[in-house]
Amino acid sequence: MTQPHVRLALLWHMHQPYYLDPETGESVLPWVRLHALKDYWGMAALFAECPGMRATVNLVPSLVEQVEAYAHERTWDRHLVLGMKEAGALDSAEAAWFVQEGFHAHAPTMIEPYPRYAALWRMRAGGQPFDTAALRDLQVWQKLAWVDPELLLTDARIRRLLDKGHGFDEHDKQALRAVELEVLLAVVPAYRAAAERGQIELSTSPYFHPILPLLCDSSAHREAYPGATILEPPFRWPEDADLQLARAVEAHQTWFGSRPSGVWPSEGSVSQLAAAAIARAGFSWMASDEHILVRSRALSGLATGAAERFQPHAVRSADGEVRMLFRDHGLSDLIGFTYQSWPAVAAVDDFVGRLRGIAAHLAGRAQTVTVPVILDGENAWEHYPGGGRPFLRALYQRLAEAPDIDPVPMRTAAAGSAEPLERLFAGSWINADFDIWMGHRDDRRAWTQLRELRERFATLTPGLSAERRRVALDAILAAEGSDWFWWYGDDHSSAHDREFDALFRQHLRRAYRALGEEAPDDLHRTNISTEVPGDDVAAPGVVPDPSLGGGGLTPGRYFSRLGAVSLERPAGSMQRATAKVVGSCDVGVAMAGLAVWVDTSSTDHRYVLEVTGGDDLQGLRTAELRPGGHVVPWSAIGARLGTRIGVRVIVRDHAGRIVETVPADGVERRMLLPDGPAWTA
Repeated sequence: MTQPHVRLALLWHMHQPYYLDPETGESVLPWVRLHALKDYWGMAALFAECPGMRATVNLVPSLVEQVEAYAHERTWDRHLVLGMKEAGALDSAEAAWFVQEGFHAHAPTMIEPYPRYAALWRMRAGGQPFDTAALRDLQVWQKLAWVDPELLLTDARIRRLLDKGHGFDEHDKQALRAVELEVLLAVVPAYRAAAERGQIELSTSPYFHPILPLLCDSSAHREAYPGATILEPPFRWPEDADLQLARAVEAHQTWFGSRPSGVWPSEGSVSQLAAAAIARAGFSWMASDEHILVRSRALSGLATGAAERFQPHAVRSADGEVRMLFRDHGLSDLIGFTYQSWPAVAAVDDFVGRLRGIAAHLAGRAQTVTVPVILDGENAWEHYPGGGRPFLRALYQRLAEAPDIDPVPMRTAAAGSAEPLERLFAGSWINADFDIWMGHRDDRRAWTQLRELRERFATLTPGLSAERRRVALDAILAAEGSDWFWWYGDDHSSAHDREFDALFRQHLRRAYRALGEEAPDDLHRTNISTEVPGDDVAAPGVVPDPSLGGGGLTPGRYFSRLGAVSLERPAGSMQRATAKVVGSCDVGVAMAGLAVWVDTSSTDHRYVLEVTGGDDLQGLRTAELRPGGHVVPWSAIGARLGTRIGVRVIVRDHAGRIVETVPADGVERRMLLPDGPAWTA
């Protein structure tokens, strides 16, 4: 019995959230820059070592935009700025922030192998102080650990830094920055060159990585969960799906010189309406997960076996036909999560053996089997020894030499005969549903805000100038990205949930400004109702209480001397484009109430203290403030000593519009009030 030939369609998906602050151009988190330094260029360069290897790389346009912004120094992030600042010039808050944030790396593979970096890590864990020399070494190591594994071995400048190991100077930081910029500038040319050599196919995703089916009709959430709570009325803007795809095609052609033939829908999310949009955009293939195939065939009463899984399918609509491939879930997850702990050769042996096992299973039933393997192309490698390069080199070489396995790009795998798919089930590559992006009340609150804005935009568009329309539409499309909704709810959380929430609402407020309208008040409040890691601030200091009773305060006498809690986070990465009305707000505890100092010289605004928690755990209490400081009585805010409260300040203009919040991200700061302090005059 003849064993069929295997066509392996390997796709690496490259994606990061859209971190750019729309007002300032700052990147609020550094992951695009760091992954570009460690993964994006290196993954492209690796193909040149193995000319017989073929694969597909999917580059999300909003990711490429950010890489290019870093490469041409149009964006920056707080890690980069403070990492390049002279170590001796860091103030105490900057130094403390950098020590806290300077170890964002997988410790077993990126910290512990380097003695000095590991020693600094232990210093932080032990609460030891960092002097100027230690800070400078940390400035170097927090970037050096993210350098591409190949450059760690071959670049003389990097080798010199590795050999030096400690005692770095400011010239060493500049040398490392020069390498970083070279790598950033090389990313797009490296992929373009690999595509022009015919080694890789470059595919794309909708520009800002939205969930296309939910743009077309948010009721698609009910395909997987018929009784699920959904938006009423639904978000239903299929023209936005068209725009996200059209912008992706245009940008791809600009960067890479050719039109992409295929698309990886964000998160493998598909539906019949999304497939029609993809056909309208002129794509010849798309892909998702095998569980979508199983559920799609089940809609027609059909079972799904190996013969159906390992062949291309055809999805037809009034807008045309699109070929579709469904990834092998198990093989993809082996690379993404399992092989990192295996010796490279053993992992490759296992992978190739599994491919041949599929072929043996289908012997006599097919001449060729098509096996799509699709996974994240960036985040797995920090868990692999050597940044994954030993595994990838061994894998590519074995696949290129195997006589019975052809590594092929997705467009080749999708060509030829295809099995018709009568109906496409609406779902993603995660559990074949959209629960992560629509299943939680915080998700739906954000979608409601987006829908209301989109409706206002449609109403006001005829009267807008071209520039105002462009700014508003850009902000709306950015807010449609999947990543904001990924972090809402209780299914995923991180130390940066606030940044994602704040960026989402900032995009919406920017759109309202472009429309000439005031943003709704709820866009100045967090959408997060679940617990946020690191949410608490320290207990406020006790202010000596010489019978203040709501009278004035002197910051120098009370707050500065006693170190009251600042509502602004010194480590905040969000920066404003315009001057702030309020410099800071400090809080202390007096016997009569909450002592608040508002650092501002403006008398043209209203300052409103908002307090949640206290005795009224579900309610919101407000109190008017004035520039300078005074004590707000406990009775006015429903709080007492020994309780936990949440505090923020709202700044309104003369017309009652919110112009600023403290903290800037709109998220209240929680604090535990001391219980029964001893009062002294």
